[in-house]
Amino acid sequence: MRKPRDIDAELKALHDRQKQLRAKRTVQLGEIVAATGADSLDPETLAGALLAAIEALKGDASAKEAYRRRGEAFFRREKRARGSRANGTGDAAAGAASNLGGAAPSDGERQAG
Repeated sequence: MRKPRDIDAELKALHDRQKQLRAKRTVQLGEIVAATGADSLDPETLAGALLAAIEALKGDASAKEAYRRRGEAFFRREKRARGSRANGTGDAAAGAASNLGGAAPSDGERQAG
């Protein structure tokens, strides 16, 4: 005979997993804010900048791609910086988190997409 499924226990497990994933995402977003240096901004300014970026990206696939490429390059620099610091090769890449500059992509990046 087949063992009956405990639907309530399965739903609880899924709910718990969902909460864990949300918490992990929140921590990761906080780490991104800190790594980019945006944690030096007050929350209202940071929220305003993010809202402006979202508005600017609506319906503009080339701008979205430019932002994506810029973020990808940032994470590559961060990964190299962590690797070089772990290997003891110096802190030359330690400032990679503050190299983002302005929030919007440059005209050259916009045209490249």
